[in-house]
Amino acid sequence: MRKGRDEAFTAFMAARYGSLMRTAVLLTGGGGARAEDLAQEALLRTYRAWHRIGREEAAEAYTRTTMVRLLIKDRRRRWHAEVPTEHLPETARSGHEEQVTTGVAVRALLRTVPATQRAVLVLRFYHQLTEREIADVLGCSPGTVKSRASRGLAALRDAPFIGALPTDGERGPADG
Repeated sequence: MRKGRDEAFTAFMAARYGSLMRTAVLLTGGGGARAEDLAQEALLRTYRAWHRIGREEAAEAYTRTTMVRLLIKDRRRRWHAEVPTEHLPETARSGHEEQVTTGVAVRALLRTVPATQRAVLVLRFYHQLTEREIADVLGCSPGTVKSRASRGLAALRDAPFIGALPTDGERGPADG
């Protein structure tokens, strides 16, 4: 039985690790060790609960929910055992400068909002969850999700370097 669980979890990890890491990077407001630690701790908890999860499709949602809850719990503690570096060097690849610049700007913007607002924004606009789904993940009401999203978006709009990012009518580097 354990062998089947290990194989299923390994397949899940192989298929979804990249997506989960991108979510961790957005949730933490940057890359590096903190995002990796968040994703790995959530995956460890997912592995432990694998017998309860039942379906591989539910495993990603479970892991994402766990990441959000770990992030919020960590922010309440206000103590961090590790101090990650502020900036990691990007891997050079011809023609991706705008994409890297946009990614860095988005992560910098996300770092300016509180963790709970950041979690709502990532779940709503990156994962495109509904307000009800986000409320279930965060353990709050849909009204709280709406107010956190509203405050988070207002803070992002007020940021001085938001003008560098494409507006809704423009195509950004990730569009194509």
